[in-house]
Amino acid sequence: MPKTICLAWTGASGMPYGVRLLECLLAAGCRVQLLYSQVAQVVARQEMGLELPSRASETQCFFRERYAALPGELSVYGRDEWFAPVASGSNPPDAMVVCPCTMGTLAAIAQGLASKLIERAADVVIKEGRQLILVPRETPFSVTHLENMLRLARAGVVILPPSPGFYHHPQCVEDLVDFVVARILDQLRVPHVLMQRWGESEA
Repeated sequence: MPKTICLAWTGASGMPYGVRLLECLLAAGCRVQLLYSQVAQVVARQEMGLELPSRASETQCFFRERYAALPGELSVYGRDEWFAPVASGSNPPDAMVVCPCTMGTLAAIAQGLASKLIERAADVVIKEGRQLILVPRETPFSVTHLENMLRLARAGVVILPPSPGFYHHPQCVEDLVDFVVARILDQLRVPHVLMQRWGESEA
């Protein structure tokens, strides 16, 4: 059975990471449940010139066509779609990634707040013992940020700031994006060939 991954985009900078991750998950044969916030629409437009429709159904059609995804491979849910599978512990995904993750979303998840579908989905993943990965794009971190991250890490959440390395000699921005996406895929145990690994020589 293919893995089911819930992917959430929030309003932090770093939308290229989230969009590339969606592409790679679908290419790897994962079933993806996509959620995104209203501010994520603004960031997608600002950083990528990408217009995310307000209607989840339109976004679903857009990305299915863009990545040649079959109907069962990609589902997009609206912010208040409380009958989405991710809203209930009776039907949790195998894992969830919030990429990019705002500090507001991270704080809400750390405190167990669930007034929005993204936060509720994260709450479900934690309580059901599934893997949750947060990709917070903020710098510097305040004491409050660090305390919230520590609280989540103690609960088993993976905190994965998008900090690209340079040992692979990146030649463009896309190489830096792929470095971070590769680290996320490694945590999900999803195979990929985005970059040469440390200690491996070129063929």
